[in-house]
Amino acid sequence: MTTSQNAAPNAPTAPTRLPQGKMPELRVMPAPSDANVYGDVFGGWIMAQVDVAGSLPATRRANGRVATIAVNSFLFKQPVFVGDLLSFYAEIVKVGNTSITVCVEVYAERNRLQSDVVKVTEAQLTYVATGPDRKPRQLPPLDSLISHQ
Repeated sequence: MTTSQNAAPNAPTAPTRLPQGKMPELRVMPAPSDANVYGDVFGGWIMAQVDVAGSLPATRRANGRVATIAVNSFLFKQPVFVGDLLSFYAEIVKVGNTSITVCVEVYAERNRLQSDVVKVTEAQLTYVATGPDRKPRQLPPLDSLISHQ
């Protein structure tokens, strides 16, 4: 086990930066209604935002509707507070016949200062492409998506 694996989930970490050369799929700031009375943002609210962020590249790859079929992993690495500016980065890591697996990483800019950035969440979700009948459908070939752009 490495030192980072032995660390407590809320232990201070080395300074982090937002991922260079990547654009976030979603940026949002939690409001007081998204948190408990102590100002800690509800995990369920974060999970919902991760699902939205992960669905965006999946929808582009599917060229249409997708549905979440699995949350393969979800790790809350640091707490999220009201006023944190959250950036959600999503990347497709696996494509099947009807399914798309996406990794999502979430970073918080504390106190709206870009100099204080922490990775707060990482997750992997699987989506399935669905047709108008909401049943699974084949993904279009990747080359057919590229030729239409």
